[in-house]
Amino acid sequence: MIAASQLQDLIVSTLVKRVGGTQRRWRIAVGPVRLLDAARYAHCNWSVTPAGTPRENSEIERLLDQLRLDYPLAAPD
Repeated sequence: MIAASQLQDLIVSTLVKRVGGTQRRWRIAVGPVRLLDAARYAHCNWSVTPAGTPRENSEIERLLDQLRLDYPLAAPD
């Protein structure tokens, strides 16, 4: 299980490596990792609501699809 802050750091660093840009910009575009009730959302207990440009959001969603498979459960910090 990965902590929510670690998951956000992983998302941001991966986007910087794959797409380029700055960590600050990607952190703003990704937004916070929200934790959901694990009993109710057993398949994946976290979510992100991207707030970037359409291109940024597309890149974020593509990465999130992969990370949901790799890290389905996150824990509070």
